[in-house]
Amino acid sequence: METSATAEALIPLFQLGKVLNQDQAGRRITLLGSISSQPALLTMERAAFPSDPSTLSTFHSALANVANLGANDIYAWYLANLSPIASAPDLKLNLVYPCTEAHIKKYSPQTVRVVTETPEIYAKYVRPYMQRKREKGRLDWVYNITEGRKEQEDIILRESRDLGKDQEGFLLLPDMNWDRKTMASLRILGLVERHDLWSLRDLKQSDVKWLKMVQEKIMEAVERIYGVEKDLLKLYVHYQPTYYHFHIHVTSTQHEPSATQAVLKAFSLPNLIAQLESLSSPSASLADTTLTYTMGDVSELWTEVFLPLKEGKEPYQGSAMVKSSE
Repeated sequence: METSATAEALIPLFQLGKVLNQDQAGRRITLLGSISSQPALLTMERAAFPSDPSTLSTFHSALANVANLGANDIYAWYLANLSPIASAPDLKLNLVYPCTEAHIKKYSPQTVRVVTETPEIYAKYVRPYMQRKREKGRLDWVYNITEGRKEQEDIILRESRDLGKDQEGFLLLPDMNWDRKTMASLRILGLVERHDLWSLRDLKQSDVKWLKMVQEKIMEAVERIYGVEKDLLKLYVHYQPTYYHFHIHVTSTQHEPSATQAVLKAFSLPNLIAQLESLSSPSASLADTTLTYTMGDVSELWTEVFLPLKEGKEPYQGSAMVKSSE
């Protein structure tokens, strides 16, 4: 998917397989289907969606004014509407094509489990799991952005050269789940250029000064560009994250919290900085602490690691254990 026109042409080709998931408010629905015989996930958002398969199977023929917001690797996102008014899109679409079994599991209904991850469990089982999830080009879409190959027109801020070290840079761009207009639902993504940070587990006390700088520059940029005051912004990090390249989420305090912002899923960046400051030495990291968090019971991390531990069995370890930093 190299151009907006190419990405937009995919939507009419979508063939419905089944309704995969729908949130309780009825504002978002995810469909599993295919495009050119390859699996695809299409997520739509609006005031409320019907769940009747006979209606959904023909929805794409009614779409008008499909406008691509961006395309990167297997991901594309759009604005569209069912009304004839092009200036007022009433649908937000996210497409993952071709999607994998991992994508399908992510968007499927699942029971949320609470797990406790000790430093020993992290080092022996979770870190190798992260390593496997970073292999086979799974972070190509991130590097496409940070290395200047894709979505450069969407970058809000890039801080790199003036920091003295390229690897300490970061950039901001709109989250694919934001319509880029509604300030109350503002969602911004901050991607760091460093490759040694896979998750919050890799943060060390020595990173505090850098994190404070990143936090301040993010808030300054969002306030300057979008007019949202600093004390109306929430900055947080997920654990476990969807992908293992350190990134920061920025939302408005007016944004209705979703499951991804829930307690034990979203870790406040200011609180993480305070926790890092309390560590015993500059080399001490969050890999040395015990974390309690939530995960879905269809995730591979649950089925491969935490479910076997719960059952008193030895978890799957894959390849040999990797070190805690590159």
